Amino acid sequence: MLFRSFHDNTFLSPLVRIQTERKQRVVSTGVYGFVRHPMYLGAILMFVGTPLLLGSAVGLGLAVAITLLVAFRIVGEERVLADDLEGYAEYREKVRYRLVPFVW
Repeated sequence: MLFRSFHDNTFLSPLVRIQTERKQRVVSTGVYGFVRHPMYLGAILMFVGTPLLLGSAVGLGLAVAITLLVAFRIVGEERVLADDLEGYAEYREKVRYRLVPFVW
């Protein structure tokens, strides 16, 4: 999910902003047709999977904390995208789940 996100969406950026200089548009194909934030989903799967594989309770606790931080970032990012990116409201109706299909 993480690496496929980079392939499907050339507008990825560490900053939450609309890239008007690059004529940013909504990407709804590939993994973006299943969840609205597949890059975050892939990262969370790595953050949780690694400590599970290694049997690290401390690592798992950190993964839960990071997952909560990512969830807060998603909420803020969704606000910016809904307000400023043309077509995002329609995309939210089409792809109902932010991070986990049938959950959230």
